[in-house]
Amino acid sequence: MTRVVESVVWEFEDVLTWEMIVTKDLAGARRFSEFSKALGRLVPIPSIAIDGELVFETTPGVEELKACIARFIKKRQR
Repeated sequence: MTRVVESVVWEFEDVLTWEMIVTKDLAGARRFSEFSKALGRLVPIPSIAIDGELVFETTPGVEELKACIARFIKKRQR
């Protein structure tokens, strides 16, 4: 999944920041736990969240991810 994200984010680098959460690290495990609590269930690994919303529980295609990011950016600009 990381490869798909890395292949897309450069196109949005002026309006997007991204972070990979590693659940083996203490800080990553905490973020995973907090997000899971907010979601009301365990967050799937791997997954993609945008603006705190779980948007992909499986690896999307490149074009699908681009379209999703573009929708979130457009929604933010309103």
